[in-house]
Amino acid sequence: MIVDFRVFLGQGFDGVQQTVDQLLRRMDALDIDMALACPLKPLSYDLDRANATLAACIEDHADRLLGAARVDPWQPDAPESLRRGLETHNLRAVFLNPWEENFRAEMGGLDPLMEIAEWHGVPVLIATGYPWLSESLQVCALARRWPGVPVVMSNGGQINISGLAQADAALALHRAHNLYIDTAGVYRQDFIEETVQQMGAERVLFASGAPYLDQRYEVKRVLWADVDDTARRAMQCGNAQRLLGLDT
Repeated sequence: MIVDFRVFLGQGFDGVQQTVDQLLRRMDALDIDMALACPLKPLSYDLDRANATLAACIEDHADRLLGAARVDPWQPDAPESLRRGLETHNLRAVFLNPWEENFRAEMGGLDPLMEIAEWHGVPVLIATGYPWLSESLQVCALARRWPGVPVVMSNGGQINISGLAQADAALALHRAHNLYIDTAGVYRQDFIEETVQQMGAERVLFASGAPYLDQRYEVKRVLWADVDDTARRAMQCGNAQRLLGLDT
């Protein structure tokens, strides 16, 4: 079984788009069984409506697609919007994008959202690696404040995949036991392998970031990693099943 922990659906303000049918066809071609879908930021910037639209789109495909509630912490009704996403629309995770919503990943204004995530027992996925706003040590600071919430850093916790950014991502994982990475865009196979060796395979999740990244290629990152079959299965599906409550 393969679970893609991060894909995007909808029509984005930047022109990027992906429909449910397009996603399912690509998943079928790659033998990807399930995916966690995040809303693309719409031109209206109305994330509450985007969450509702996402939920409606995936409702008939509950055996293949789960949804994440995307929230802008600057909005006064952000906590209520998140509760609607989790309780009314049955979304299974929280997605935060500090770069597109323009906030610092460690800011105190995220605490009400983290409290809701903890109460509902859902993971928080954070777009990570963006300078000044969501570097890995900033995400680490948030994770350390909320040790009961699984926090997943996208892009391996970095974008450049080199130098101090890579070292900071490793340091962040050492400092916060509830911190995870997804593999999208992590072209350094040695970083994935070293994370498994040092932290355990349970800290790494396969994700493609499609359609921003090519799902056909991203699925190979875990396949190519020099790890044993048990670790590979954990990255491909076991960790996602555990964090999303699919293994109960």
